[in-house]
Amino acid sequence: MSWPSVLGAAMALLLSSSVAQAATVDETVNEIFASSTGWFVSLIFSSFPGTSFPWIVGWLVVAATVFTLYFMFIQFRGFSHAIALVKGDYSDPNDAGEVSHFQALATALSGTVGLGNIAGVAVAVGIGGPGATFWMILAGLMGMASKFTECTLGVKYRNEYANGTVSGGPMYYLTKGFAERGIPGGKILAVLFAIFCILGALGGGNMFQANQAHQQISGIVGEYPGWITGIVFAGVVFAVIVGGLKSIASVTEKVVPFMGIMYVAAALIILLVNYDKIGWAIGQIFEGAFTGLGVAGGFVGALIQGFKRAAFSNEAGVGSAAIAHSAVRTKEPITEGLVSLLEPLIDTVVICTMTALVIIITGQMMTDPATGNYIVEDGMIATVGGVSGVGLTSAAFGSAISWFPYVLALAVVLFAFSTMISWSYYGLKAWTYLFGEGKGKEIAFKVIFCVFVVIGAAANLGPVIDFSDAAIFAMAVVNIIGLYFLMPIVKRELDSYLSRLQSGEIKKFK
Repeated sequence: MSWPSVLGAAMALLLSSSVAQAATVDETVNEIFASSTGWFVSLIFSSFPGTSFPWIVGWLVVAATVFTLYFMFIQFRGFSHAIALVKGDYSDPNDAGEVSHFQALATALSGTVGLGNIAGVAVAVGIGGPGATFWMILAGLMGMASKFTECTLGVKYRNEYANGTVSGGPMYYLTKGFAERGIPGGKILAVLFAIFCILGALGGGNMFQANQAHQQISGIVGEYPGWITGIVFAGVVFAVIVGGLKSIASVTEKVVPFMGIMYVAAALIILLVNYDKIGWAIGQIFEGAFTGLGVAGGFVGALIQGFKRAAFSNEAGVGSAAIAHSAVRTKEPITEGLVSLLEPLIDTVVICTMTALVIIITGQMMTDPATGNYIVEDGMIATVGGVSGVGLTSAAFGSAISWFPYVLALAVVLFAFSTMISWSYYGLKAWTYLFGEGKGKEIAFKVIFCVFVVIGAAANLGPVIDFSDAAIFAMAVVNIIGLYFLMPIVKRELDSYLSRLQSGEIKKFK
């Protein structure tokens, strides 16, 4: 045997050994996490007794309803002024803060607009039928009030430093707001939130995104080691986040509109080509919302899936977006609260609805010719080709635009990238809250974050991701408790701002 063949055999053996070892490491980590954290995951995502409705979704939806009523439907009353604020009509460049209203909105959106809009909606419609779309839209509209509440508080209680940087979010308003109202326990809630935020940032906001991006890329170019994708992503992510929030915002303000416009434009093209089916699709959504159209669970199943998708998609009430919005240039906290209410509208009401309409109109879900009801197999609506999740969305777009699955793969990669850089900022602010401000501490977290990018792309750590997702929604438990206690402060800020706006005291800068 020649030396080259011996060397080749040795390399092949080493590679197979490395793969086997990696698989063993994955399995070991999975077992450790599953056994030690399974109770926490089960606690967060468990359902109400006798139902399949996760209590955490109910927690978010009830809060959104309370804030909608308490602030007298602010999502509708403040909509036009929110648009004016995003345009910069009331922006004073001399105000404290790091980014514009638009940049703050883009950064927060980049953390929520992602795989949930592409794959998650397909799952919701696949289980709950077209009617899930109705409940998803309703939950998204109500979630706008939750975002308004938390982001107003984020700006009001932020820390502003001499070098022009800002730190804000639930950690700060839980501490300062509770102290201001003489309510004990704020510091404990803030520390819990920060811990959950770091765990969520490293997992769901990082490893899961890197893992999904690698799967999309390898699905097009062919199988190859995930650590290669991880290293490339880690390098690009580090190059962006090392520059701080201004660097992150300068990227997200370009990437997010590009992604959103590209995706919505493709959906609109399909809807225009099939304009004769739009009325029918809307009828399916409304009829399915209350009857289920033969889908298991009927309207209750549609409601559960719609509310669940909205909650998981726009993260209203989770508190993460308040961290990004806190860095805005303004001296009026209420202005960023108004801007933030646009986030669930864009994320859930527009983009998620577009996805659902395309899936319904392109006929990917199979119906019974005799009854018109959807055919259900193993709890899911039967689809052409038997696809689900991102595959269903890809097939729906691909049936009308043959090359769109490639664009969709690019969108998934961009969504994953933008989500990672936004969650790196959320995790960083939670990190500095716990361990203090400072360049060295910030760099340490950014390096740790990028290491987890490589791990996420290379490994298949299911229970780790499950735990980090649970941590993200544990943030909502802590955050919403705080919002209930602090919403009178937001009401006072809102009444003061609106009265000054109506009297002409607050003037346009453009």
